[in-house]
Amino acid sequence: MSAAASARQILTRLHEVMAGRTHAQHKLDRVVEIIAESLTSEVCSIYLLREGALELYATRGLNPEAVHVTRLAVGEGLTGTIANNIETLNLAEAKAHPDFAYRPETGEEKFHSFAGVPIVYRERAVGVLCVQHVEPRRYEDVEIEALQTTAMVLSELIAHKELVDGEEAIDLDIAHIENDVLEGLTLVKGLAAGQAVFHQPRIEIDQVVAEDIEAERQRVYRAFDKMRDQIDAMAKEPEFGKGGEHVEVLETYKMFAYDEGWSRRINEAIDSGLTAEAAIERVQQRTRMRMREIDDPLLADRMHDLEDLSNRLLRIVSGQLGTAATQGLRRDTILFARNLGPAELLEYDRRRLKGVVLEEGSLTAHVVIVARAMGVPVLGRVTGIRTRVAEGDEVILDADKGTVTLRPNQQVLDAFETRFARTREKQAAYAELRDVEPFTRDGTRITVMMNAGLRDDISALAMSGADGVGLFRTEFQFLVSSTLPQRDRQMRLYRDVLDAAGDKPVVFRTVDIGGDKAVPYLDNPVAERDENPAMGWRALRLSLEREGLLKAQARALLEAAAGRTLSVMFPMVSEPWEFDAGRQVFEDQLAFLRERRKLLPETIEYGCMLEVPALAEVLDVLAPKLSFISVGTNDLTQFLFAADRANPKLAERYDWLSPAILRFLARVSQTLVGYNVRLGVCGEMGGRRLEALALLGIGYRRLSITPAAVGPIKELVRKVDLVELTEQMSRWLAAPPPDMRSALQDWAGKHDIDLD
Repeated sequence: MSAAASARQILTRLHEVMAGRTHAQHKLDRVVEIIAESLTSEVCSIYLLREGALELYATRGLNPEAVHVTRLAVGEGLTGTIANNIETLNLAEAKAHPDFAYRPETGEEKFHSFAGVPIVYRERAVGVLCVQHVEPRRYEDVEIEALQTTAMVLSELIAHKELVDGEEAIDLDIAHIENDVLEGLTLVKGLAAGQAVFHQPRIEIDQVVAEDIEAERQRVYRAFDKMRDQIDAMAKEPEFGKGGEHVEVLETYKMFAYDEGWSRRINEAIDSGLTAEAAIERVQQRTRMRMREIDDPLLADRMHDLEDLSNRLLRIVSGQLGTAATQGLRRDTILFARNLGPAELLEYDRRRLKGVVLEEGSLTAHVVIVARAMGVPVLGRVTGIRTRVAEGDEVILDADKGTVTLRPNQQVLDAFETRFARTREKQAAYAELRDVEPFTRDGTRITVMMNAGLRDDISALAMSGADGVGLFRTEFQFLVSSTLPQRDRQMRLYRDVLDAAGDKPVVFRTVDIGGDKAVPYLDNPVAERDENPAMGWRALRLSLEREGLLKAQARALLEAAAGRTLSVMFPMVSEPWEFDAGRQVFEDQLAFLRERRKLLPETIEYGCMLEVPALAEVLDVLAPKLSFISVGTNDLTQFLFAADRANPKLAERYDWLSPAILRFLARVSQTLVGYNVRLGVCGEMGGRRLEALALLGIGYRRLSITPAAVGPIKELVRKVDLVELTEQMSRWLAAPPPDMRSALQDWAGKHDIDLD
C-alpha cells in the first residue's frame, strides 16, 4: 500500500471516530487501534506532554495499566529524545540506541523494532506517536510518512480539544517558565527590555485535512509558479550579473524550485488527504529527518537551502509574506529572527526597536555593523528561540553578559528597572554637559567627536553635544543596497549629512568594503579566496583597483561639499604611496569639476586611518602630506596581536590596555610631535572610560566615539589632571605593572574618577 493510500485510510477512519459522541479517552484508544491495524504494527502508543513530561495517554500492545502511569522527561528515553529534538527515529533494534530507557510497567521488553514521530504544534513537540514490533526491522518510508501524516492530524485534533478532556489537559503552548534564560554570543553590547516579536511571524496551519484535494493541488501549483517567478526575477537583479558565492546559492535555489521530485512528494502528501500547507510541512519534516542523518557538510548546506525554500513556499501558499516591520511595532520590542540583513533591520521603527536576538549571526555580519551604529544591542548564536519564546513574551536582553531572560518575574524586573534608573540618572547628568566644552582640570581642551554612518545619525550631534563627526562610514550606504549606489545618490546623502551637521565638521571615510564586508554586486575573486578577510582585498586596496568606484565617490563628495570644507579620510593605508594614489583620484576629479566651472569646496583636508602597523614605521614620510590621522584601534589591535576580533576564543587576548598596545600608540603620538597633523582615535577604544583615560595619558587629544559615549567621556575629561596622568602613564610604560588595567583602575579610584 502506498503512503498516500495508508494515510488516506487512516484519515477516513479517524474522522469516523471523531464523529462519535464518546469521551476523549475512548477516542484515543480507538486512534491507536486504527494506526496499529493500518500499519500492521503490534504496538502503537501516544504520549502527550502534560505538566512538563511525556505521559502515556493511549496504547495498543503495551500493558494498558501503564496508561497515565508511565511518564518520561523531555530528552529521556527514545520518546523523550524524539520530543526534545523534534526528530523521527526509525530503529531495527531499540535497545541498541544510547538513549533507550526501559520502563518495566509497559511490558515492552519483547519488542525490538521502534519508530516514532513527534506530534508538533506551533513548532514545538506536544507529544510523540510510536509503533513497535517484535521482529527487528526498520520501518519502510511509506510507513514513516503515514505516521507523520497521522501525527499532523493528531496535532490539529489535540489543538481543538477533540482528543483530550479539560482545558489544561496537555501543554499546548510554550511553557511559561519564569526567568527562562537563553545564552548567546554578544554581537553588540547593551541592555534592553521589550516584548518578543518574530521578524517572520509564525505560520499557523489551522487546517490539516483537505476538504477538496484538487483545490489544494491547484493552490500548490500556483505557489510553485509564484516562487519560481520570484527566483527568476532575483537572477535578473544587477547584483547577480557577476560570479560569486551568492550566484551558486541562487543556482541551488533554482535547482530545488524546479525539482520535480520535490513537487511530486508534496502532491503525494496532498493525495493522502492533507491541505497544501500541511503537505508542504510534512515533506519539510522528512527533509529535516534526512538533514540529521547527513555527515557531509556541503550536502547538509544544500538541504538547508531546501528548508529555506520550503519556508518560502509555505509563506506563499498561506499568503503570509510580510515581516513584522511591514506590520509595524506597537510597543518596545526585542526582535527575534534566524538572521537579518542590514536593509531589513533599517525597515524597523528605531523608536520601538530596543534589541535583536538571532539564531545565527557573527561579529562581522553587515547587520551587526549597522546595529552597532544604531545603538541597538544584538545577541547571536541563541538556540531554542522557536521552542522557548512566544510572541508577546516580556523579555530582558543583557547583551553585555550574553543573556536574554524570558518572562522575568517581578524581582528580576525590579532589578532591571533599578539598573535602568541608574543609567537614566547618569544620562541626565551627561545631558547637562551637552553644551559644556570638555576641558581637563589643567585647562587642556579635548575634542570629543562622534562616529556615524547613517543620515539619521547626525541628529545625535545636537543631542550629544559632540564637536563634530570624526568618522562618517560611507560604506553603510553600500552595505544596505542591493546595487552599487550611483554617484547622484551618494551625493544626496553626503550633502544631507553636511547640511544636518551645520557648522560642525564631518570627516568622510572613503568606502571600506571587501574582505569581511563583502557586497554581492562587486565581483572579487581574490577576496573570495581570502582565508583572513580582515587582512585581505578591502578598503583602499579595493578602491584603487576599482578606479571607477573611487572616482564616483570622489566626485560625489566634492560636489556635495561645494562652498564648504571637505574632510576626506582613506582607510587601510599601509604605505604612503597608497595615500598618494587615493588623494590623486580626488585631485583629478577636482580638476575635472573645475574645468566645467562647478562650484567647489572652499577647503579640502586629506587624512588617513592608521590601522596597519606598518604605517607607523613611515609616518615621517607621510605626515607632511596629512591634515589629520585617526587611529582605528579595532583593526590595529587585532593586527598587532594576530588575534581575530571575530573569534570569541581570542577575546581575552584583545586587550586595549596591554602595554604592547599602549607603547605602540604612545610612539605614534611622539612621532607626530612637531608636525601640523591632528592626531585622534576613532575606534571603540576611545569610547570606554578606562581606555580613554589611558589615551589621554599618552598624548591623544581627539576622540571620535559612539554618540552614547560622548557624555560619559566629556564628564571623564573634566575630572582629569593631564599633567599628573601623563607622568603616571610614562612611568607605567617604562616599567609596566603586572596588570595595567588594575593599576589604572586603582589610580582612577584614588583620584575620584568614576569608571562605571
